Amino acid sequence: AAKASAFTGKKLLVVEDNELNLEIASTLLKEAGFEVDTAENGKIAVEKVEAASADRYDLILMDIQMPVLDGYQTTQAIRSSTHPQAQTIPIISLSADAFTEDIRRAYASGMNDHVSKPIVPEELFAAITRVLKKPD
Repeated sequence: AAKASAFTGKKLLVVEDNELNLEIASTLLKEAGFEVDTAENGKIAVEKVEAASADRYDLILMDIQMPVLDGYQTTQAIRSSTHPQAQTIPIISLSADAFTEDIRRAYASGMNDHVSKPIVPEELFAAITRVLKKPD
């Protein structure tokens, strides 16, 4: 509850193909004050970002292992799009793969941070705080 005031009004997109993981993350984030949009795969995520207003999203949480487009491909598609936030919107990877090479690949694809699954709320909120505090 103490964190809620810091995140109230912030809008984010959660990209996750697992229904249970999506529900857990969305509930956790809404309780912290976020407005949450969801996408069940990377293709839908890219479409939502491209159709969004210039200031719609403050942050994207990106699952890595998904059908259609994986998290790396989705991030690259967002970063190369013509959306005004394409280069600047913070993207945090969510992945059970926490090996150094997986984290490096997340950064190389254009992500700003990495959180391991299963999600530990304190780690997730610490990463969100880090990327939201970065200057534009």
